[in-house]
Amino acid sequence: MMLIPTHHFRDIERKPEYLQPEKCIPPPHPSPVGTMWFIRDGCGIACAIVTWFLVLYAEFVVLFVMLIPSRDYVYSIINGIVFNLLAFLALASHCRAMLTDPGAVPKGNATKEFIESLQLKPGQVVYKCPKCCSIKPDRAHHCSVCKRCIRKMDHHCPWVNNCVGENNQKYFVLFTMYIALISLHALIMVGFHFLHCFEEDWTNLLQGYRLTRKETAEARISLQGKKPPLKVSSTECSSFSPPTTVILLILLCFEGLLFLIFTSVMFGTQVHSICTDETGIERLKRKNQPREHTGSWESVKETFGGDFSPNWFNPFSGPCHPEPLRDGDWVRQVTLSDTDNTETMTESEEGKDKDSVEVIDE
Repeated sequence: MMLIPTHHFRDIERKPEYLQPEKCIPPPHPSPVGTMWFIRDGCGIACAIVTWFLVLYAEFVVLFVMLIPSRDYVYSIINGIVFNLLAFLALASHCRAMLTDPGAVPKGNATKEFIESLQLKPGQVVYKCPKCCSIKPDRAHHCSVCKRCIRKMDHHCPWVNNCVGENNQKYFVLFTMYIALISLHALIMVGFHFLHCFEEDWTNLLQGYRLTRKETAEARISLQGKKPPLKVSSTECSSFSPPTTVILLILLCFEGLLFLIFTSVMFGTQVHSICTDETGIERLKRKNQPREHTGSWESVKETFGGDFSPNWFNPFSGPCHPEPLRDGDWVRQVTLSDTDNTETMTESEEGKDKDSVEVIDE
C-alpha cells in the first residue's frame, strides 16, 4: 500500500491522460550554444533602460562636472579610471544577468511518452507545471513573467528584466556589488567636491556676482584699457554655473545614496542565499520544514565558477555549468509518513492502475 502526501499539493492524478498530450507539444531542439536569452516584458525593458540611464547620468556628472574641470590632474586621472572601470563592470554584469538563460526547464516536455520513458517505481512521482507544460525538477519554480520554470529560481528582478536563477546568479551578485561601489565612490567624490569648491572658487565667484553697478562699470573700463578684469569664471570647479552644478550634484547624491542602500541589501541577501544554498522562494515556502543544505563554500564555488580567483569578479567568466539533467533528476521520492495527511491507494486501485504514472500538478 502506497501513501502519497496531499497537504502540500493538489490535483493528484494517476492517469497518463491527465497530461493532455494534445496541449503539451514536444520540446523544441536545444538552441545553439550562445543563443541570446531576452524577455519581452515592457516593465522589465523600461526598468533596464532606466538603470542604464542612471549609470550614464552618474558618469556624466562625475566626468564633466567634477573630474575634467579639476586642477588636480592626478586626482582626476585616478578617480576617473576607477569610476569608469567600476561602471563598465557594472553594466557588463547587468547585460550578462539580463541576456543569460537563468536555467529554464525545457518547455513542453511533460508528454505522455516522456513520462512513461522514466519508468516510475512505486513511491516515485513527477511534478508537472500546468502553466508551461513542463516537468519540474527539484528546486525549480515557475515565473509568470518569463513564462518558464526556472531551476533554483531566487526571484524575478525587473531591473535586469530576467529571473535570477542557477545560471545567472553570479552576474546579478556582481551587478549589485559594482553598483554599490560606484554609488559609494560617487558620494565620496561629491563630498570632496562640495568642500573644495565652497571653500575656494565658489566663494570668490559668488562675491563676483554681487558686483555693484559701479564696480561693473569699472570692470568694463578696465577691460577697454586692457587691464586684467575681475575673474568671475567657475571653470576651476565646474564647466557649469554654480546653481546648475549644485542641482546636478544633489541629484547625484540622491541617486547614489538610494542605490547604495538598495544594492547593498540585495548583495547581502544574495550572498546569504548562496552560502546557505537556499533561494528566496525556498525560504518563503520552507516555513518550519527543515531542508538539507550543502556546504556553504561548495555553494559559493559552484555559483562563482570554481576555487577563489580573480574570475569571481569577472562578469565575462561564467559559473560552473551544471550537469545535464538525467532521467532520475525529473523524479522525486514520496515520503511514507504522516498518515493523517496522506491519501491511501487501495489494493484494488493498485491493481487497476498498475501501468499508470504518478503526476502531481504543482
